[in-house]
Amino acid sequence: MYEERVVSGMRPTGAMHLGHFHGALKNWVKLQSEYPCLYFVADWHALTTHYETPEVIEESAWDMVIDWLAAGIDPAQATLFIQSRIPEHAELHTLLSMITPLSWLERVPSYKDQQEKLIDRDLSTYGFLGYPLLQAADVLVYRAK
Repeated sequence: MYEERVVSGMRPTGAMHLGHFHGALKNWVKLQSEYPCLYFVADWHALTTHYETPEVIEESAWDMVIDWLAAGIDPAQATLFIQSRIPEHAELHTLLSMITPLSWLERVPSYKDQQEKLIDRDLSTYGFLGYPLLQAADVLVYRAK
C-alpha cells in the first residue's frame, strides 16, 4: 500500500482573500504536520477560465505562494510546486481524456453550473469540459488519498 499523502492546489486567478485562508489555508497549515503534503499552483486549471488573460495567472502565481508562506505553509514540511512544471500532470490528463466518454464529463454538476455563473467567458472549450480529468490526474500522479 502507498503512504497516505495530501495533494491540493489553488488556481492563481487573482488576489487571495480571507475565503482562501478560512476555506483552505488554515487546513493546509494543520495538515502539513500530520501528513506528507504537496501543495501546488494550479496554473493549468486557471487556464480553463482565464485563457484570454494568461498574464494574470503568471502574476498571481508568485503572489499566491508568498501568501501561502505568510499564512504558515512551511516548505520544510510541505512540498510546493507549480503544476505546469511537472509534465506528468499533462501526460496523465491526456491519457485519461483518451478513454473518458464526453457524456460523463457533460454530466458533471459543476460544468453547467459554472457555465451559467461565468456568462462573461466562453467556456465551450475542452479545457473547461476536461477540468475533472485534470483534477483526477493531479491526485493520481501522486497516488494521494
